[in-house]
Amino acid sequence: MPSNVNDITVNFEEEGVLVVKELDKSILTKGAWATIIFEYQQWDNRKNDYGPVRFTIRRYRKMNDDYRQQSKFNISSVEQAEKIITALQAWISPPDASE
Repeated sequence: MPSNVNDITVNFEEEGVLVVKELDKSILTKGAWATIIFEYQQWDNRKNDYGPVRFTIRRYRKMNDDYRQQSKFNISSVEQAEKIITALQAWISPPDASE
């Protein structure tokens, strides 16, 4: 397990195949609890190629000098990500009530 938040990854290899390929990440919070959002793709054996872009938000807790995953939320498609963005933007910047 990584001891530095910058070293956390979702890359996962199985039998010499990179099954989960991290494309990018953004560290949202650091400290005893870290929150990271990852952009990734999963290997599709049927297509012999990587599938569509997906996203996951993961929370890590630092225990005994190592970060351990505590929870995760997977965003399964760009469409679902766009819906989450729309909802958050509406809550953060609501339309002016006087209009």
